[in-house]
Amino acid sequence: MKSQAYRMAMLFDFYGDLLTDRQREFYDLYYNEDLSLSEIAENYGISRQGVRDVIVRAEAAMTEIEDKTHIIRRFQQSRAAIAAIDAAADRLLQAVNKRSYGDAMLDELAHTIKENVARLDQE
Repeated sequence: MKSQAYRMAMLFDFYGDLLTDRQREFYDLYYNEDLSLSEIAENYGISRQGVRDVIVRAEAAMTEIEDKTHIIRRFQQSRAAIAAIDAAADRLLQAVNKRSYGDAMLDELAHTIKENVARLDQE
C-alpha cells in the first residue's frame, strides 16, 4: 500500500466495523481526528500506554483480517482493471470518431462499456 496513513485509513474503512466500540473510538480519534495518545488518555481517564495498547490491538486485528481475506488488495486490483477498461473504451471511441464513416455498432459497444464502468465506479 502507499503510505502508513493511507494503509490505516483503508483498513479502518474496510474493517472498522469489526472492531470493538472502544477500539473503533480510540482508532478514530488517533488516526482520523489526529488526537495524541495523551489527549485520548486524558479524555478517557486511562494511561497513555492503555490507549496505545487498544490502538495496537485494533491495528493487529484489522491487519490479520486483511492478510486472510485480501479484500483491500482485490478492491485495489479491481479499481486498476476498471481504469484500464475505461481507458480502452476511450481509445475505441476515439478510433471510431476519427473515421469519417463511423461504425454504429462499435460506437454503441464503447458507450455501453463506458456506462458500465461509470456504474462500477459509483459502487
